[in-house]
Amino acid sequence: MPTTVTNDLKHKILQLLRKYQQSRSADIRNQLVQLNFGLVRRETHYWVNQCHESYDDLLQVGCLGLIRAIEKFEISKGHAFSSFATPYIRGEIQHYLRDKGVTVRIPRRWLALQQQSIGVSRSLREKYNRQPTESELAAALEISLGEWQEIKLAWVNRAPLSLDLPVQDGEEGSTCLGDLVPDHSYRSFQLAQEDQIRLQQALVQLEKRTREILECVFLHDLTQKQAAEYLGISVVTVSRRVKKGLDLLKHLMATAEN
Repeated sequence: MPTTVTNDLKHKILQLLRKYQQSRSADIRNQLVQLNFGLVRRETHYWVNQCHESYDDLLQVGCLGLIRAIEKFEISKGHAFSSFATPYIRGEIQHYLRDKGVTVRIPRRWLALQQQSIGVSRSLREKYNRQPTESELAAALEISLGEWQEIKLAWVNRAPLSLDLPVQDGEEGSTCLGDLVPDHSYRSFQLAQEDQIRLQQALVQLEKRTREILECVFLHDLTQKQAAEYLGISVVTVSRRVKKGLDLLKHLMATAEN
């Protein structure tokens, strides 16, 4: 029954999105906001625990992100709307917090567990001769799977992505995220909100291993050597995948721009 309900809801949302693209009716848009309000609540619940802003304020900001996603969604590209909308909701909240100068804090215990997870993951990989699952890693850290997922999310979102964040490459110098942005007028310290959203969406489209490597290097601040140890692969493989992944991201973001 739950699967049927979920599928029915997805079908209804898709139908409404199709109608909205044809009519741009405010009534249909409001229906879409109501049906997808759970996406906003989920993001708001996470961020309200990371700052001193009120739940209601963040909820309203998240709704603006949802509306922007509704406006920009293209059915022809075949994306799931929830996957498409979440970066817009998150980006709107992050943009709001950044403008207000709010510092997103991560509990000291979570920081310690994040650092501990690197060594634990390596030990489990040697034990099982494979990459440990999220559940196995959480059990080894003696925390719940839900808490481990919250730690990972907090770590990834602890700061805005920087255009100037370098990735060292022994053969070709260094590459930075700014090289991925099609519009070079955005040469500021932080990614423009629209580009950050495009980057988050492009990452989701990459092959799993390449995405994991880029997330380790760019989002988790690991060196290529640390990323190699964490994932159980060679530094050479990490270096090659970083170059390949950046090329793919550049292509995906340029396509999104057009």
